[in-house]
Amino acid sequence: MNLSNAVWPRYDLRVPLIADLHVHSRFSRATSRALDFLALHRSALEKGIGLVGTGDFTHPGWMAEIAEQLLPAEPGLYRLRPDLAREAEQGLAPGCVGSVRFVLQVEIANIYKKGGRVRKNHNLVFVPTLAAAERFNARLAAIGNLASDGRPILGLDARDLLSIALEAEPSSFLIPAHIWTPWFSLLGSKSGFDSLEECFSDLAGEVFAAETGLSSDPAMNWRLSALDRLTLVSNSDAHSPGKLGREANVLNIEPSYDALRAALRTRAGLVETIEFFPEEGKYHLDGHRKCELRLEPERTRQLGGRCPECGGLITVGVMSRVLDLADRPEGSRPVEAVPFRRLVPLAEILSEALGVGPDSRRVQDERTRLLTELGPELAILREASLSDIGQVGGALLAEAVRRVRAGELSIAPGYDGEFGTLHIFDSQERQRLSGQ
Repeated sequence: MNLSNAVWPRYDLRVPLIADLHVHSRFSRATSRALDFLALHRSALEKGIGLVGTGDFTHPGWMAEIAEQLLPAEPGLYRLRPDLAREAEQGLAPGCVGSVRFVLQVEIANIYKKGGRVRKNHNLVFVPTLAAAERFNARLAAIGNLASDGRPILGLDARDLLSIALEAEPSSFLIPAHIWTPWFSLLGSKSGFDSLEECFSDLAGEVFAAETGLSSDPAMNWRLSALDRLTLVSNSDAHSPGKLGREANVLNIEPSYDALRAALRTRAGLVETIEFFPEEGKYHLDGHRKCELRLEPERTRQLGGRCPECGGLITVGVMSRVLDLADRPEGSRPVEAVPFRRLVPLAEILSEALGVGPDSRRVQDERTRLLTELGPELAILREASLSDIGQVGGALLAEAVRRVRAGELSIAPGYDGEFGTLHIFDSQERQRLSGQ
């Protein structure tokens, strides 16, 4: 069978294409050594994701694997070589069988001086072909060491990065990554700008999308009218295969690079985004991790930005930064805003229901059983009936999924690099509901 013309997975026949467009490889710092294309392919099938960014295409080692392990599929997209796909799918739950496509994507760390300040921005770049990627890489190789990190650090203005991408391939596009996080983003409190135009100057009009990041959701971004013209996208920024799809984009498009680009540029075909609860993100609130201090924005202002325990600087988080730049009240929604829904990964929900760690064998075994009986993870979380979930996984799991869908949970928000702590049940509740 010619897999470039393969039918999309049966869950894609019922629901639109789910895309996670920001991932990494094992060549990036602080990533899993297991992060290769076989693992990405298998994890995508288990999650119900049909389109995945390759990550890290500027790294010579990863680029060699892209060229050797991926084959052209639909225009501008790639698929895993059939023999490798068969290897990746050994023992896969039958309900997760399907197809996965890849799009060439890389995250660049831009560290440079502009406007009298050091700026540290992360940007995603997408190109449609290996030839375009090679032209882009050749330009960047003259600026910095691409072999040192899958997410290379370059002393290059973000505006000039966009210019190089467009010169290498006119249909390439750039998306500012996790735009609110303090240290490395477009609007971050530590080294960002106050506007897109300040960052990209004469090329600002070429940027048509922005990534909200784990610590913010679209509703927070809607409070800033300057972002209205940008399509808000959400991706996992996965540093390990299991994190794939914790945020994603739901698209109703024919699979191709041009269709993806058009959907992100115009929003036509972008059905919704799948979001973390932003309180779970590592930088949602202000704080000082060393002193285990979590702060609401108003308290940070009262303290003059200094930790009351040690006098050190407080890391100003995403919520504070949104409030600094917002020109609309909470609850505002632009007319053309794309819907979104907040989800919790299945392993975390099972951990809450079973009262054991999310990485425990018991959780992993139960997750596999659910995938076998009900299909891919995101299909379970988004659309499976509570009665079906209860029949397979028990009443407590069904209640946990119901609560997540309704937003009925408790979260101690993340701050200064610490993820938030989420709870669906307390211990007494779990025991009582288990008994019922």
